[in-house]
Amino acid sequence: MKKGTASIAFKQQPCILGAASVVGSKEGEGPLGKLFDQIEQDDKFGKNTWEEAESELQKRAAQLAIQKAAVPKPAIRYLFAGDLLGQSIATSFGLLEMNIPLFGLYGACSTMGESLSLGSIVMSAGYADYVMCLTSSHFASAEKEFRFPLEYGNQRPASATWTVTGSGAVILGKEGGIAKISGITTGKIVDYGIRDSQNMGAAMAPAAADTIAQNLKDFQIKPCEYDKIITGDLGKVGKTAVIDLLREQGYDIEKQHMDCGLEIYNEQQQNAEAGGSGCGCAAVTLCSYVLRMVEEGKWKKVLFVPTGALLSKTSFNEGQTIPGIAHAVVIEGKNV
Repeated sequence: MKKGTASIAFKQQPCILGAASVVGSKEGEGPLGKLFDQIEQDDKFGKNTWEEAESELQKRAAQLAIQKAAVPKPAIRYLFAGDLLGQSIATSFGLLEMNIPLFGLYGACSTMGESLSLGSIVMSAGYADYVMCLTSSHFASAEKEFRFPLEYGNQRPASATWTVTGSGAVILGKEGGIAKISGITTGKIVDYGIRDSQNMGAAMAPAAADTIAQNLKDFQIKPCEYDKIITGDLGKVGKTAVIDLLREQGYDIEKQHMDCGLEIYNEQQQNAEAGGSGCGCAAVTLCSYVLRMVEEGKWKKVLFVPTGALLSKTSFNEGQTIPGIAHAVVIEGKNV
């Protein structure tokens, strides 16, 4: 099952039985608006705080995924979930009532890739019949955690991406469903010395390039063998960077490359010109758009590569650089 130095090809391939996406109003106005399962016009989701709103996002996405997968909740053995907030409070409060054993994760915006990777390992090893993988982000809670309170009204540079308000959840099982996970490549921490927290694309692109190159080496394949190579939230700046970095290594992914951050918003949407970001960006794009294309047979094999910037407000305020990480998941149609 081991491939190369960082990958696994699953003999017992986990199946994606169902997926759900819940988003806020801005995301609902974007190009993927018709594909989301639920769009909430109140970005506080009926709660008193932004953090409670993000917890509600996860709760709704989890419940919808269970319904769509038609799996009894008691049959789900493990949850693999996380978010961007300190001590992952969106997850711990949002999934409290699920009463399912939880592995709390932090991979920054790569968390959906990490959760799917770990869930697939457990499934393939036979330690569970069903698991759930999910994550979330919220624009307002992320701004409060990492940048400035909304009341401050600071200007945003052209390189700044807009944190997606959304949660995506996936149920994995042993058979059936809409797609399968045939392999993974686990990313390494990569640091090119970027210190600009308003330019996440530049910070994460080197890690994305490293993981994609490692996947191609480990599986001994060319980029053209994927219908799409899908990064999580590099945005305009990071998209150019990852293509250039891979060309330097002899890989041309320009024809196959797609970035979730550039799919979720229109360029005309205010403050979203550079694209979307956040844990929820890759998660909701996967659950609404990517899996639909795979299920319909339009894409037979894709490489899903959520990308994360491993910073905190403490590390940033102390002048530290912004390391990046990316985790790759190979998703194929059921009949491939």
